[in-house]
Amino acid sequence: MPLEDMVRLDKALAPLRQDVQPRERLRPRTLILLRWLAIGGQLAALVIVRFGLGFDFPLLGCLGLIGLSTVANLALVLCVPPQRVSSQWEAVLQLTFDIAQLGGMLYLTGGIDNPFAVLLIGPVILAAVTLQGRFTVMLAALAIGVALTLSVFREPLPWLAGQIMETPRLYRIGEAAAIAVGVILTSAYAWGSAADAARMELALHEAETVLHREQRISALGALAAAAAHELGTPLATIAVVAKEMALASPEGPLREDAELVSSQARRCRDILHRLAAAPETGDAVHARVSLAQLLEQALEPHIDGERVHVEWSVVGPPGAEPIELVRRPELSRALTSFIDNAVDFARSEVRLIGRYDDDSVVIEVRDDGPGFSPDIFAKLGEPYVTSRPGGEGSPTGRLGMGLGFFIAKTLLERTGAHVEFRNHRSGGAVVTVRWARDDIEAPPAY
Repeated sequence: MPLEDMVRLDKALAPLRQDVQPRERLRPRTLILLRWLAIGGQLAALVIVRFGLGFDFPLLGCLGLIGLSTVANLALVLCVPPQRVSSQWEAVLQLTFDIAQLGGMLYLTGGIDNPFAVLLIGPVILAAVTLQGRFTVMLAALAIGVALTLSVFREPLPWLAGQIMETPRLYRIGEAAAIAVGVILTSAYAWGSAADAARMELALHEAETVLHREQRISALGALAAAAAHELGTPLATIAVVAKEMALASPEGPLREDAELVSSQARRCRDILHRLAAAPETGDAVHARVSLAQLLEQALEPHIDGERVHVEWSVVGPPGAEPIELVRRPELSRALTSFIDNAVDFARSEVRLIGRYDDDSVVIEVRDDGPGFSPDIFAKLGEPYVTSRPGGEGSPTGRLGMGLGFFIAKTLLERTGAHVEFRNHRSGGAVVTVRWARDDIEAPPAY
């Protein structure tokens, strides 16, 4: 990726790399729907336990807490637009209310001995997926506090008539500890998974942006080639007519105007000739590129480098015709990213090798540097994984965002490629890109 693009991208993403956890994406409609489900579940449990099993418990108190939750939900339905995204604090307050309401229900129905005490984990998991880490910690602390409180203070667990279900205090503390561990582990797992998903989503968006830009440039080249072809004939006609007018006109303003039109027509023709000389894509000829041309173009920015020597080569079956590939902007963009990285880390040499046979096409980027660090080797190709702290002092000036490899790998995989990273036995890093020949080879030209 060019330096100016990387710098601009780095500045845009700098705040996001500090905390890629998704923010303020929880809609009130989601919380309202979940609360209706909780209210329905609580009512169903009360009916089954009281009238189905015949257990005795403070029914009116439980109904009062359910009524409070119902009133709060109705108020949200009437006052808050369902499509609006809740702010962090709004979501925290609602989830705090849900934990407190559930804690009150559990207090009236056996405390931590109630099997439904495990539901204290639910609001914390929701917070971990949708809120910032500090709010998740707050809600987790609240849920753990409620669980510990319920292990000491609670009404008796509803049980058969004339019998009391009483567990030792130490056992209840153990139940509360289990709830606390569950809150911590599940919320940490949910937070990490959501952060990874957000990081991947952001990186994929950047890859899409790069690809869209390349496609627009390619389409612009095709438009220029088409314009050059279509405008060539009328401009030639204008030039011929203007020349004849100049020859037929006497000395004076009319001849000067005719000569001016002729000179401007020639200028337009020269401009169109330059546009048509190197189009990005377009007709069947420009839509294909030989493997040798692709490698040469990818290495061109580094040909005159003083510190690192770069070279390319193509190897094919003996006597085989040179292979031609479908011209795709993804190929040059991705190879350039891999080559830039190799030049940054190479000691003195970078080699770009193309190989092909009847079944496959392979491009290999190899340098003689220290190779991939063991710390990041298993994560290569993931977003925001890099061993380069910054662009200062690197030959290409590239910043250590960790997006270059991810974008390049993503672009190549969309062309059907399989990308592998490894360290060479004699030292240095090797990036191998492999296609099935049918996926990348240009169709025969007729």
